[in-house]
Parts: sequence; C-alpha cells; structure tokens
Amino acid sequence: MLTLTCPYCGVAADETELQAGGEAHLKRFGPGASDDEFEGYLFVRENPKGVHFERWRHAYGCGKWFLAARCTVTLEVFGTYPAQSKEPPAHIRKAITAKRPGWTWREFA
Repeated sequence: MLTLTCPYCGVAADETELQAGGEAHLKRFGPGASDDEFEGYLFVRENPKGVHFERWRHAYGCGKWFLAARCTVTLEVFGTYPAQSKEPPAHIRKAITAKRPGWTWREFA
C-alpha cells in the first residue's frame, strides 16, 4: 500500500486517506492560449515507468493539497513537499539521484 506523509500536518497517511490529483508541475494555460496549448494542458500527461511527480490531497486529514515524488514501478516514495513549490526541493532531487544515478530533473517550462 502507498503511504505518503503530509508536509503540512506531518501525518503518514495511506492511500485510502488521500485523493490523487494527477501530474504535478504542469504549466497552466489560461485566456489567450492557443487551442493546442490548452488541449495539451487538459489532456497530455506523462505516464512514466519510474520517477513521477504527483498532486495529492490529504482528504481525511487536514484537507490540503501537496506534491509527492515516487516511483511508479516500486511505489518507493522519495518525499513530499508543499503544493506551492515550483520544483521539487533539493533534498528530494538528491534522494532520487542517490537511488537512480543519471536521473535529472526535467524543467517544466
């Protein structure tokens, strides 16, 4: 079972207490965006085999949204961090690199 620690209240919650919110660090396109940009924002998602960054909500706890870095193959969790973060914190990127040499953070521009 997947267990994530909420960075706000510090509770280690299993997936039954959480609500998945999809891929994290997406560039949002709003008014003035082209049809292709808006379509990409709504429908195009990464579906990697390996390290993935996701949005989660602590639904049966504090109710806040947060981000998590985990491996989609092994369910290994590298860490969680606040939803307002523009990129994963250095300690999470370092933890991923330690387990997966050669992995690099892909900028979401």
